[in-house]
Amino acid sequence: MKRTPEPYLWLLFSGGGVVAALTLPVLVLLFGVLMPLGVVDWPSAGHLRALLDNVLVRLVLLVIVVLCLFHAAHRIRFTSEELLGIARFDMVIAVICYGGAVTGGVLAATLMF
Repeated sequence: MKRTPEPYLWLLFSGGGVVAALTLPVLVLLFGVLMPLGVVDWPSAGHLRALLDNVLVRLVLLVIVVLCLFHAAHRIRFTSEELLGIARFDMVIAVICYGGAVTGGVLAATLMF
């Protein structure tokens, strides 16, 4: 029986979906609504720098970014195959989508550390 990486890709997809569902609405509410309206003060550069000096915070942000990228890659892969009817190019689409997610994760790690 041939083993495929599909279960791991579905695991990254579901993990990314959970992380995106829990973190992105809060960030949009804070940075897109409450701070521009003046309900909450904008953080100063010193506060953000002090927050990002902690390695654990950078690691958590990296995990959030990578999981969201893999979630988006998986969704784009299967949506494009279904809607555009290009399932015969599955391997090419998978390499492009997941390669982009890996590249984005490496870029995020480089910027974080």
